[in-house]
Amino acid sequence: MAARTIAEEGRGRAWAAATPFLVAAVVYLVALAVGAALLNDPDTYWHLVVGGWILNNGFPTGDPFSFTFAGEPWIAKEWLSQVLFVLAHRAGGWTAVVVLSAGAIALAFALLTRLLLAELAPLPVLTLVAAAFLLAAPHLVARPHVLALPVAVAWVGGLVRAVDRGKPPPYALLPLMVLWANLHGAFTLGILLAGAAGLDAIVAAGPGERLRLAFRWLGFCALALAACTITPYGPESMVVTYRVLSLGPALSIISEWRPADFGHFAGFEAVLLAALGLALLYGVVVHPLRIVVVLGLLHLALSAARNADFLGLLAPLFLAAPLGRQFPALRADAAPAAGARSMATLAFGLLVVLVPATAVLAWVNGYQPSRRISPEAAVEAIRRAAPGAVLNDYDFGGYLIYSRIAPFIDGRAELYGGTFTARHHRAVTLSDLDDFLLILDAYKIGATLLTPRTPAVMLLDQLPGWTRLYGDDVAVVHVRVAPELRDAR
Repeated sequence: MAARTIAEEGRGRAWAAATPFLVAAVVYLVALAVGAALLNDPDTYWHLVVGGWILNNGFPTGDPFSFTFAGEPWIAKEWLSQVLFVLAHRAGGWTAVVVLSAGAIALAFALLTRLLLAELAPLPVLTLVAAAFLLAAPHLVARPHVLALPVAVAWVGGLVRAVDRGKPPPYALLPLMVLWANLHGAFTLGILLAGAAGLDAIVAAGPGERLRLAFRWLGFCALALAACTITPYGPESMVVTYRVLSLGPALSIISEWRPADFGHFAGFEAVLLAALGLALLYGVVVHPLRIVVVLGLLHLALSAARNADFLGLLAPLFLAAPLGRQFPALRADAAPAAGARSMATLAFGLLVVLVPATAVLAWVNGYQPSRRISPEAAVEAIRRAAPGAVLNDYDFGGYLIYSRIAPFIDGRAELYGGTFTARHHRAVTLSDLDDFLLILDAYKIGATLLTPRTPAVMLLDQLPGWTRLYGDDVAVVHVRVAPELRDAR
């Protein structure tokens, strides 16, 4: 009986150790299966162009793309992600962009699984990972933030693990902050969470240890702050975060910055209700500081849909150890362990399966960005007409940059600012008709590129001096009519 128990325990540990690999494989294959959805964001286009610009010209300090803000101060704060994306695109087209994104997503969930398994048994870990995937799924697109997700999980996981184990600040994590600061602007959240982890460690320490621990965590946070300035732009990358958050009401114009929508039942609401119900049913008790952190992540996710991935991937790291202490049945008896040889064999086996699976899925799907954000025929009509400056819908700005046509506005909200972004929205929606007409003249607009449902389209159909040049279910193009042609009509 004892021998059987030991054997079963060994098999259980082996399966637990294999779980992160299996999670990575499943998430990777799911991401590839829906790979076209990873290319549904219009900003992917301009991120590729920025990456190519950096490779060809160096790091920009002024806007080289739009005609409205040409030359105005602007930095490529996510330059490393943009370079990685354009290198992938040059090597293997859109398929390589999807594969790179899917690999980063899979790695993030594998790391989350591995970190949670140090505190909990496989079944509750897989439950938390599934919930995280439901929360993150709507924002898993081929943009810089997905390349930074594994770094964010590793950074926060390392901080929380040190606190849970009563260890000093993990200075070995500092290179991750350098990497995160060059991949994506959300590294500022990592600094805040480092401060929260340090405060948690200080409060949990004995009275005689608190002062010494406080100095160590203060030193670590200072070094982390210094690490995030190791970018081509120094500390300016941190200022950009403030510029984005200070857009004010204009943030609600940008879909990913809008508050979470509970008008229809979706994954976010399902996870939120399930978590609340289980917490009430079982009386979950968590340290007040960790409650503050989790509520802070929840606030971010509620205030902007794009932050739900941070709630899903980072909140479980703060909750795993408290859950394991309160509910021993959820806790793993020991950290997952398995021989290096068996893990190498498993990794090789998955590689053998995933490489041909990647090729098959890429061939079957034929990855391309969505037509909704790719007004190819409309832009070609503009190019043939050569009308001059183009007034475009917000979501078409990325494709215009990709097509080497200067946009009126695009997804770089920190460049345009809240006032300009809101003005553009009011104009094309005809909330301010007079200003729409003023913009057409003040910016010498020669053509408009708008979605068929944009209110300004109906006005332009009737507006003297303008004629519809092209239209389909994706975009409508109007161009100015020369005075002599207008008189002839």
